[in-house]
Amino acid sequence: MKLLVTGGAGFIGSAVIRHIIQNTQHQVLNVDKLTYAGNLESLTSIDNNERYQFSQIDICDQVELEKLFHEFQPDAVMHLAAESHVDRSIDGPAAFIQTNIVGTYSLLEAARKYWLSLTLEAKEAFRFHHISTDEVYGDLEGTTDLFTETTPYAPSSPYSASKASSDHLVRAWQRTYGLPTIVTNCSNNYGPYHFPEKLIPLVVLNALDTKPLPIYGKGDQIRDWLFVEDHARALYQVVTEGIVGETYNIGGHNEKQNIEVVKTICKILDELKPQSNGQKYEALITFVKDRPGHDLRYAIDAVKIEKELGWMPQETFETGIRKTVEWYLNNLDWCRRVQDGSYQRERLGVNA
Repeated sequence: MKLLVTGGAGFIGSAVIRHIIQNTQHQVLNVDKLTYAGNLESLTSIDNNERYQFSQIDICDQVELEKLFHEFQPDAVMHLAAESHVDRSIDGPAAFIQTNIVGTYSLLEAARKYWLSLTLEAKEAFRFHHISTDEVYGDLEGTTDLFTETTPYAPSSPYSASKASSDHLVRAWQRTYGLPTIVTNCSNNYGPYHFPEKLIPLVVLNALDTKPLPIYGKGDQIRDWLFVEDHARALYQVVTEGIVGETYNIGGHNEKQNIEVVKTICKILDELKPQSNGQKYEALITFVKDRPGHDLRYAIDAVKIEKELGWMPQETFETGIRKTVEWYLNNLDWCRRVQDGSYQRERLGVNA
């Protein structure tokens, strides 16, 4: 099987590619623009594998995409390329509109043109798997409600609105043109190789530098945390076993308030890398003004993928967060190299 993976140098995309190359005999073509958050160093463990290849292309370039489809002849597409940080979308929404909406359109059209050229058997086997987010659903008001595959869309940020738009495009291409698409919506990912602008790596690295640990508002925002390697397993299972036209929600069953997450990281660091002055890392916690339009709670109902495909997360938050902190402690050189000057852990999303 040949898989074309967009955004494969990113956090989730690189985890997907590592999983496929290490656990299957499939071929993978990684298509990535290599923006600030794309880092090929996340793929050094497999980049010499003969079943892996890389092409630096912007998914908005439909002509180049069509050439790739013609040359590689994929059996499936896993579309992960996206601008993904909410705060960054508040400061500069244009890039999110371009990549997440226009880029998805360009990829859909390149894929459709290629798909129409296939034999009947190959057309029936082809899959276009679009990877999205739970943020398209907006905010959960209750404390027990969960996002399901039929929850109405109500995006709150430029980022989530752009992802909602791309989801609608993918479903429209299936309904209108018959392109065999599948959509997945996931909860917050965490784990190794996460770009340091996101909460967990930001807290780890700021703590090690004894810098303030910024918490938006009261820190009472709730997220369902999903270990990235669990997510990679789920995505591979969906693209190989999922039903065309279906949506699958992927969650980790780990609802935590942001303040809980930060305090957990602090306690692990107190144990593994205590400060020389004997102070606890929690003393670095600093509450800052909340970001505009900040959703209070996300939580995924993952019953469908569990029942229909048999997927379950292997990591609890407690086991996953410890593995994550340990990885950052052991890979500080990677963290320094990935910060190329475009982001130095400054606060984003305050210019609304």
